[in-house]
Amino acid sequence: MPVSADLSGTAGCRHRQDLRHYQTGHCLNKPFRIMISAGEASGDMHGALALRELKKQGLEFTSFGMGGPKLQAEGTEIVLDCRELSVIGIFEVLIQYRKLLRKLEYLRDSLRREKPDLLIIVDYPDFNLKLAETARELNVPVLFYISPQVWAWREKRVQRIGSLVSMMAVIFPFEVRFYEDAGVPVRYVGHPLVDEVHTELSREQAREAFALNDGDTVLGILPGSRNGEVKRVLPIMLAALDELKKTRPDIKVLLPAAPTLDRSLLDGLLAAHADSVQVLDGRAYDVMQACDAVMTASGTATLETAMMGVPMTIVYRVNPVSYAIMSRMIRIPWIGLVNIVAEKPVVKEFLQKRAKPRDIAREVKRLLEDQSYADDMRAELRIVREKMGEGGGSANVARLIRDMLN
Repeated sequence: MPVSADLSGTAGCRHRQDLRHYQTGHCLNKPFRIMISAGEASGDMHGALALRELKKQGLEFTSFGMGGPKLQAEGTEIVLDCRELSVIGIFEVLIQYRKLLRKLEYLRDSLRREKPDLLIIVDYPDFNLKLAETARELNVPVLFYISPQVWAWREKRVQRIGSLVSMMAVIFPFEVRFYEDAGVPVRYVGHPLVDEVHTELSREQAREAFALNDGDTVLGILPGSRNGEVKRVLPIMLAALDELKKTRPDIKVLLPAAPTLDRSLLDGLLAAHADSVQVLDGRAYDVMQACDAVMTASGTATLETAMMGVPMTIVYRVNPVSYAIMSRMIRIPWIGLVNIVAEKPVVKEFLQKRAKPRDIAREVKRLLEDQSYADDMRAELRIVREKMGEGGGSANVARLIRDMLN
């Protein structure tokens, strides 16, 4: 059954108590000053949607911080482009640790200089919680929007979160109890994707837009939004595509490129497939509408594909050292958000050494040719969509921001 966002109740009481600690010194005849820190493409999108709703609700404010093109389009002054922090995995973070520290200190300097009325951190926990430490020192309230998956791994991190943030704004209903049990102020606002994942195009119109015929068999490739993950994941996907084309040379392939990607990197990886893969600037939902199946990296894209009702398989690979560490810490058997929300393996995951092109190709072929198998997956994806709730996530978090500022 769909779940409505809860913007009241005991969590709200704890929020009011927590905010008594802060005195931002805001002058009421000036616009509020908000700092936002979003470290990747999904955070850039979710943060931008929240600020857009905040404008609709009539709040006067200016914003600055770390983000990408979507936050910039909403008028945020980008002091650090999130595309400069395209790092995944524990090992990769260690390699670029000094660079990350320099970027963090740059943001901290902006925070100290501006002393905003509110800091909003969006996901990207290891980096953003360090920024929250500085905000706490300055008595700047902190809203953590979109919880890190502490319920899946690093459970002890919740204690640190509770010591640094004024309020958690979570997007899954099951996250509320986790934070409540730990005594962390929390509100369930709903998932912003519920309102955003849609297309105005019919299947026929989407195919026409990409110069495809109605009878074509169409495969989508979603290799991720960070350069590091694309370098690891896309070659595997392309090798699987080569395997698939041995028996299905007729397949048409679409790849919607995330705006955070380095296009020269993408073009280089696709050099040998330039004639067989049609690359689009964004338009991911239109692409999904045109597809019969999708190969996707793990992350937000799995939920987006689920909400579009397209059968998929998940392909993912990180540095072996990172995976060895993560696999000892993780508490749930899946990494794909679609499977985590479903609480069962609705979609097959091909991870690390199991990400073998021939096996991936076999699964994609089954999705394309076994109608009963694909229909069963579509039915499970509809259940996942229902579990995501009724929508209004961006509007709800905007109201929460207003509450914290007022």
